[in-house]
Amino acid sequence: MRILIIGAGGVGNAIAVGLSRRDFFEHAVVADVTLARAEATRDRVADQRFAAVAIDASDQAAIVTLARAERIDAIVNACDPRFNMAIFDAAFEAGCTYLDMAMSLSKPHPDEPHTKTGVMLGDEQFARSADWETKGLLALAGIGVEPGISDVFARYASDHLFSEIRDIGVRDGASLAVDGYGFAPTFSIWTTIEECLNPPVIWEKDRGWFTTAPFSEPEMFYFPAGIGPVECVNVEHEEVLLIPRWVDCQRVTFKYGLGDEFIEVLRMLHLLGLDSTTPVKVRDIEVSPRDVVAATLPDPATLGDKMHGLTCAGTWVTGTGKDGALREVYLYHVSDNDECMAKNGCQAVVWQTAMNPVVALELIASGTWSGAGVLGPEAFDSVPFLDLLRDNGEPWGIDERTPS
Repeated sequence: MRILIIGAGGVGNAIAVGLSRRDFFEHAVVADVTLARAEATRDRVADQRFAAVAIDASDQAAIVTLARAERIDAIVNACDPRFNMAIFDAAFEAGCTYLDMAMSLSKPHPDEPHTKTGVMLGDEQFARSADWETKGLLALAGIGVEPGISDVFARYASDHLFSEIRDIGVRDGASLAVDGYGFAPTFSIWTTIEECLNPPVIWEKDRGWFTTAPFSEPEMFYFPAGIGPVECVNVEHEEVLLIPRWVDCQRVTFKYGLGDEFIEVLRMLHLLGLDSTTPVKVRDIEVSPRDVVAATLPDPATLGDKMHGLTCAGTWVTGTGKDGALREVYLYHVSDNDECMAKNGCQAVVWQTAMNPVVALELIASGTWSGAGVLGPEAFDSVPFLDLLRDNGEPWGIDERTPS
């Protein structure tokens, strides 16, 4: 397999690190708008199979030309989701398998944003699924940590733990702290603003998809590995758009443990219009307010040695077990930042995201996972993925809970 990684930020760099430890591929190109950053990733892995080039992720034609010149089999989109469609369409045109970790962006309903959906996450990509299927090409969407391993957990629960599922709730919480910063997001602030300030989507079997207000329905959720109880709130996320397409259940939600201070900062950014992506004129320069915010904050990829604590991603499932009794479980993956830095040289949040496309690429290369069209992780057998994840040194767990 020959792989093109577009984006050499925290996640793209971590994907390269993960790939360098596996032998299923013959060549990988790391591409970034800043050549020096792509070269730094190439030099870091110190693997003759890797090359580095400069590319603009919004330039579809340039991506197609590069993919054809390098005889690429699979393109991994490690960029912010605003670049998704250019990379997605380039992969289709070049005849490549496509993987991303966040789907095409949403647009709120123009009149009732907190009750009705507008353009939903992934709608642009799913609209082209038939074209990919006709061409015999696979676009594997949402194969990071959330979405990604959370969706794999949902499929595993459906196939192996439950005869009937009532609720699937993806829950994310952490005990991470960043030394020396009052506010320092551990993931792309551009993406964080997008998902946290957009109306969250909920899915119910008898109602379909609908929306609610940002940060709604707070609940205390208990996370394993010593993290403990964390208040989680509704956030827009791809799992709610993906899981119901392949897993039979009654309700799907996504809630994130953001913390009161983090929520207040996001609300203030929105109040001041600093979450906007529409350029404004500052003297003689037009600039996006959200890009300004991102430029003033530390790069999450550089925070690893200042971060301490644990981050947990997982899927909470309730319903009827295979034995006919009520069952409630939380399937999860925990990453300790200090251990992750020592082992991988990457901070925990980006590593949790990056390890999953590496596993998926290996399954695709071997033919264990195959398909055509725009598919989510739930569309595939979960067991080979979870087994290979453990083989890659990333154990996962199941927390049995008393049914409520």
